[in-house]
Amino acid sequence: MASKTLQLGRPVTYCEEYSPKLLRTVDRAIGRATLSCKNFTGFDLWRLYELTFLLPNGAPKIACGTLKVPADSTCIVESKSLKLYLTSFSQTKFADIDEVQRLITRDLNEITSSEVEVLLYDLEYCPFVPERMEGTLIDDPTVSCGTFRYNPKLLEYAPNHDLVSETLRSNCLRTLCPVTGQPDYASVSITYQGRQLSRRSLWLYLCSLRRHAGFHEQCVEMIYSDIREMLKPEQLTVYACFSRRGGIDISPLRSNIVTNRLPPRLLRQ
Repeated sequence: MASKTLQLGRPVTYCEEYSPKLLRTVDRAIGRATLSCKNFTGFDLWRLYELTFLLPNGAPKIACGTLKVPADSTCIVESKSLKLYLTSFSQTKFADIDEVQRLITRDLNEITSSEVEVLLYDLEYCPFVPERMEGTLIDDPTVSCGTFRYNPKLLEYAPNHDLVSETLRSNCLRTLCPVTGQPDYASVSITYQGRQLSRRSLWLYLCSLRRHAGFHEQCVEMIYSDIREMLKPEQLTVYACFSRRGGIDISPLRSNIVTNRLPPRLLRQ
């Protein structure tokens, strides 16, 4: 499943001296094996909230930052190993924040075999600002949800044959970690152009994922693939903003068009 043993679900000893050997990966091909649509572009945006290290005089420095991992990388970074890796900076001396940024970039590029964009900030100048997700909210508590088993066949067109360009969103995505079984929560955005989707069917489809086990990146790719396969929109962009865990949040984005727009940081992140 991974290049090394995963850290998720295992008791660990926290290392406070810089150690890139703590990083673990999961092959993207595993999560994509069952996808009917694998032709997409995109990235995984990680936000880091708990990063600290020592300056040359021993003074602690607090930082935060982002990692942007391209979707065409060979693997994903296992989240707990990333947390352990970042913790390993805490009692190590570095010249400045730029040196830490260069090291993280080098280590992640090496382990993912890709070009990861790493941006670190002094906490006092952090640009993270909570935003609201754009689009029309489809969450409807008056609609009965009869199944919580993953079912892409729930997806349907709207009764009309209108061609539209719209963004739909939901705050109710819940999935399960495939290793620990712990729940993960996210808000989802679906922007598409083509025949109009049934908002009710999309809501029921997202509800059917409440017991689905998958890593964040795999779940977004599955949602993208199901909509592309079942409803065939001309353009489609899907991203999900997962709630923070262990000082890190992740927002994967997949699309059939090139987009440089980053998913917003939501209140739950």
